[in-house]
Order: sequence, then structure tokens, then C-alpha cells
Amino acid sequence: MNRTTTQETSFSYKNFTATIEGFDENYKTDINQDSYFGFPVETIFDIERSLLSRKEKSVAYFSMEFGIAPSIYNSFLLTHPMSEQNQFYSHEVFSNYWLCDYLFRVNTDKMLDIPIYGGGLGVLAGDAIKSSADLGCSVTGIGILWNKGYFKQNFWYKHGQVPEELTWDPSTYPGLVPLENIVTIETKEGPLHLRLWKYYVYSYDRSHACPIILLDSNLEKNPPSFRKLTDQLYRSDDVWWKIFQRLILGVGGVKALESLGYDIDRYHLNEGHAAFALAEKYISLNNKDEFAKCQEQFAYTCHTPVAAGHDRFSIHDITRVLNDDYVQAACTLGKESENSDQINLTYMCLNNCQKVNAVAIKHGEITRLQFPNFAPKIRSITNGVHMHTWLSESFRGLFDRYKSTLGDWRKNPENLKKVNELKSDAQFRSDIFSAHQVNKKGLVETLARWGLKEDVLTIGWARRIAGYKRPALIFHKVEQLLKIAYEVGPLQVVLAGKAHPNDDIGSAHIEEILDHIDQLNDHRKVIKVLILENYDTYFGKLLTNSVDVWLNNPLPPFEASGTSGMKAIMNGVVQVSTLDGWVVEAVNDDIGWIFGYQHSGSEIGQEMDLRLDKDSSELYAVLREVTKLYYQTNREGTVDVQSPWIDKMIHCVGRSAFFNTQRMMQEYIKEMWQM
Repeated sequence: MNRTTTQETSFSYKNFTATIEGFDENYKTDINQDSYFGFPVETIFDIERSLLSRKEKSVAYFSMEFGIAPSIYNSFLLTHPMSEQNQFYSHEVFSNYWLCDYLFRVNTDKMLDIPIYGGGLGVLAGDAIKSSADLGCSVTGIGILWNKGYFKQNFWYKHGQVPEELTWDPSTYPGLVPLENIVTIETKEGPLHLRLWKYYVYSYDRSHACPIILLDSNLEKNPPSFRKLTDQLYRSDDVWWKIFQRLILGVGGVKALESLGYDIDRYHLNEGHAAFALAEKYISLNNKDEFAKCQEQFAYTCHTPVAAGHDRFSIHDITRVLNDDYVQAACTLGKESENSDQINLTYMCLNNCQKVNAVAIKHGEITRLQFPNFAPKIRSITNGVHMHTWLSESFRGLFDRYKSTLGDWRKNPENLKKVNELKSDAQFRSDIFSAHQVNKKGLVETLARWGLKEDVLTIGWARRIAGYKRPALIFHKVEQLLKIAYEVGPLQVVLAGKAHPNDDIGSAHIEEILDHIDQLNDHRKVIKVLILENYDTYFGKLLTNSVDVWLNNPLPPFEASGTSGMKAIMNGVVQVSTLDGWVVEAVNDDIGWIFGYQHSGSEIGQEMDLRLDKDSSELYAVLREVTKLYYQTNREGTVDVQSPWIDKMIHCVGRSAFFNTQRMMQEYIKEMWQM
């Protein structure tokens, strides 16, 4: 699926800049005939020619969110100072060292990540586009420009998480440009106009790129209620908002592709949020019998077994919003039964997309149990992470020093499995631990005011905060954690994560964590616990490459995949995990320790039955073993290079050769897109 670089489709600097709204006034110093915000502009012309060409097979990848992570990967340049609204330098910390929390902040020299993502789904989508660019694929992302992002997070003692509206400036964000194109969706409440924005995601070597097209309702020609539709990602306090936002992604996305003239062969729906793209295609057909052929163009990825991840809307509610032709299409395509009074977007995708996949082998098993009528068509393609985004500088240097064994690991991430050939090399064993310590020193320096130490066992937990992920499990019997710290060795625990603003259960978990941290104030000489505000890709990379142990404790089988641990193993960080998601596929690879409840059988279970007592007891037993081995391995900076701990670090890196989005996208190309 190599894109064309011929001139068969006319595309030049002149007609490119003509599509950008306000080019002469706002962008001509950052975009010229050689450079696009500091990156090669010819790369853009190549992908545009490819997407416009009928000779090239192209894919549109629809996702409600995209975590592109420009603060840590392929940061564009500006010829003028960045808007203060796009800077995000100061972060608060809540810890069991109260005075430090009061006096200090974590200061980071970085720009705000383009705030159009909320968590792992978005980061996965961003990584997928990056690997598509790395592979030279003709792919465009379709998403939404969230004018208020997700939200800014604040922690207040006794209040938990207190959300605050986020403000940023799309018009001055590096690499993001508004287009002249405006598309319109006709609704019961009048026409909804959507401006298109474009952001190019370059490959790691900048030789290829893929655009992401973002839809924006914040236009003066829209009424005030419509202008706010693309304010906040995943606003869920009103079903009217939810329906409109999904209409924008699905229907608006298809219209955007048509407006740009892109010739799309496959439409990939990343979750059911974009299901109305099917309705838009159905409506466009004069002969509805031709829809069976149209279905062959659609692929769908299901990301979760959790009930909240599957949108259902009453026909009454969609009738308030959608014009009659869309209502009729939704009823035809999305009713689970003839007499149902609901439209199920997951069912719409399962029933009408020719190709369907779950995101891990175990998740495929669970999805087939949840949707038995579609079991034969549900395959598993395990998620991955984008190596060039998440690999630390110290490990890049390590792999380069052993290039004679690892080969061109940048182009071929699967080469990292060859690291196992170095397991008996004493110098490599020393070097991999030293590379990790470089990363850990970076974390210690970032949190210097809180007195973290490089040779103290450090445990990390960071992800979206939801009930089934059991964020407070490590504190469930906190006296057991303290016994380990006093009897075996000191501990440092660093946490981060956001709960959805309307998720009362998730917010309650944050409040519980804050309470536990507060109660540990008198024990800070043996255990330091910190939770960082505003978890994002910057902190995600910092934590996943620098802690000693990555803790992953969701309730099986409700974690479809999980990708934070994949980022960690790439950087030699060992795992302490329940057996769920991607970990099921690495259980025999000695990448750490497994504990807790294990799912089996044909009953999925209840996501509210968290099994906290038994699983926390097993966790503490494992952590005692982990702590003993760590301090046998690292005695105040004196390292036993023959320790089994270093075996586990090497196994982690070797297993990461599989868990990357380059392999994942190659599977999509072959199995889902058949390109």
C-alpha cells in the first residue's frame, strides 16, 4: 500500500495554500514552498495527490478523539511566539508531603498537547495515524476540533476532582490550519455548518505524512447552541449533545471527505461514535439495494466491553434532532430488533460493517460472548503503541549501541525481539539498567521538591480513572502496604489520571486516593505517594519510561487492551498486572508478576463486583516479593547485573517487538482493509 508520488493528480503549493483560510494574514511565514512549520512541504503534496487519486487505494480513519502528542513527538516550529493559551507549564501535585504541595508546582517547558483527546482511545488513534505515516499509507484521520478540549483537572482535598473549562487557541497552534471548506448538515433545528481544519502527522523520518481533518461548529453563521457543539469532548449531561456530536463525526466526516475530493476506498470506524457515517452513505444511494456493496467499504473496531462505551439512543430522541431521512436510515440500520424503540450504534456498526475487530485476543473472546450473533465476523487485532513516540532517548541510545544485534530497529520495531540474544551479555545487562536509571533520574529531577530518590523502588499507575480499573486498589488495605515499606524497603508511588467530569464513581475513586495519601503523611520517611494533576501524553511518557514497576490492576475481563503497559515494557519497565487485555498474550514471557482474579468461562461477570479484598491481598503478597528482589538488585546504587530483575527488563523489551502500532497497522492493512 505504497502511495503514489507521481503528478497524475494536480496538486501544487499554490492550490494548497489557496485552501487555507487567512493564509496571507496568518500562515505565510510558517508555510512556504520548502517548509511546513519547519517540516518538508513536498511530503504534504505527496499525500494529497495520493488521497485525490483514483489509482491509489485510500483509507479514512474516523475517531472521536486523536492523541497526537506533539509536545513529545514531531513538534512543529513557529516563526513567532506561541500563544500563552497553548502553553501548559505548571502542574500541581497532591502528595503525603503537604508542605511541598502548598509551596511548589511541577514546571515543564512544553506546549499544551493539541487537546482533542481524553484518554487511551485517542492516544491509540493518534499512534495509528503515526504508524500509517511511517508505513507510507494513504490514510486520513477524521475527527472533531474540540474548542474547549476535554477539561482541565484540579484536585481538592475532600472534593476529589474538580473539573475546570480548558481554553486554547486553535488559530495559533503549530501545524494546525483552518480550511476554506465548510460542510453543512441539515437537521430538525436548521442547518449545522462545520468548518474543516487540517493537521499533518509526519512519519518519524519526515518522508511521509497523513492528514487529520477536524470538524468545527464554532462559526458565526451557526446559532449559539450549535456553535458550542464542538466545545467539549464527550459531553454527556444531555442526550441532545451526544446525538449531535456523533452526527458531526459520522455524517460531517463523510461530507468533509467529499468536500476535499478525497477518493476513499475504506472507511474505518474507530468505535461506534462514527456510526452515522453508515447512515450518510445509505441516504446517498438512489438504489438502496446497492448498500450491500457499500458495506464492503466499512470496517469497525470495538474497544470496550464496558456498557458505557456502547451508545444507545431512543428513536424519540433522534427524531428530535435528525431529519426524517436520517431517522429512517438509523432505524433501518441500527435497531437490534424490529420492535425496538432504540438505535444502538454498536449494533449499527456490527451489522453493517463487513470487517469487525476487537483489540486483543481476550477482548475478541469477550466481544463474541457479548454479541453472539456477530461472533463469526469478529476477529482480534491486538493494539500497540507508536515506538517513535514512546521510546525514551536513553533506550534509543542503548539500542543504537547494540545495532549489530538489533539491526535497523527504527524501521523494523520487530527487531527488538533480538534483545533476548543479549541476555547473557554482562555489559548489556549493566547498560540496560543504567539506561533505565537515566530515565528515573529525569523523574526524580522533575519531582525534586518532593524528595524522590533514584535508588528507591518506584511504582507507577496512570490511566483513565474508572471503576473497573480499580485505581485505589493499592491502598485498599493500606496497613499492608506500610508493612512492606517498613519491613522490606521504602517505596515511592506516583499516580495520575482523569475521570470523566460526569463520572461520579470515577471522581469518588479520586477522592478515595486523596484521602489515603493524606493519611500517609506521618509515614513519608518510608513511603512517598504523589498524584499528578492533568495527566496527558507528556506525563504518560515520563511515567511509563521512568518508574521501576508499572502497576496494572483492572478487573478482568473488562480491560479490552490497555496500552500504558506497552509503553512501559518498551522502556524495560517490569509489570505487576492482573491477567487482562494485552497482558494475556504475554503471560508466559516473564515480564513481571501476575496476580488476582482470572476470568474464564462463558459468563462475563459484573463490572461493579470489584473483588477488592482478595485481589488487594494478592497484590500485597506480590509487592512484597517485588520489593525484596528490587533491593537485592539495587543496593543504594550497587547493581547486581545477574539479578532476575534484569532478565525481566530484557524480556519486556523483547516482547515489545510485537506490541507496536506498526505491526497493528500492517494487520489492519491486510485483514481489515485488504489493500
